[in-house]
Amino acid sequence: MGIVGKFLVIVGMGVGLMQSGGELDGFSIGHVPAGVGKLVTDFEYEWEEVAFRSRVWERRLDDGAHRVDLQVIVMRGERLTTPTELRAFLTEYEERDLGDLDEFQDTGFIGTREAFWLAEPGVAAVVKIDPDRFGADDLRAVALGVRRHRVGTPQK
Repeated sequence: MGIVGKFLVIVGMGVGLMQSGGELDGFSIGHVPAGVGKLVTDFEYEWEEVAFRSRVWERRLDDGAHRVDLQVIVMRGERLTTPTELRAFLTEYEERDLGDLDEFQDTGFIGTREAFWLAEPGVAAVVKIDPDRFGADDLRAVALGVRRHRVGTPQK
């Protein structure tokens, strides 16, 4: 199956998950800040042999356009081996300098608009938030709430 751009398939769409964000590719999203948009969409795509599964919360603006408030991504790929390699991969993927970031969870980084870390070699999580609407505490709360399911825990 070929890849067009960075997006492969839109998997599904739902409206208004509870304050927890549900489950995404083996992870629970334990916290979603109040005020995020009610349009919730899941995406699945691949880039440079790394598989992405993401959930996006958007809101409709007064002019009819939509804006992303929150995005949680789970990435799987052999090249995601260390926090440094993860950061290099994301810099290449985003086509931008990720800027000054603090260490996060011993295996990642956090700034004002995004946090990312390795759950284990080959598996990473990313949280992106709209810094114009939500603060650093909101970003940290969402990121800390993204938890890997324990082995043997059934997924819904």
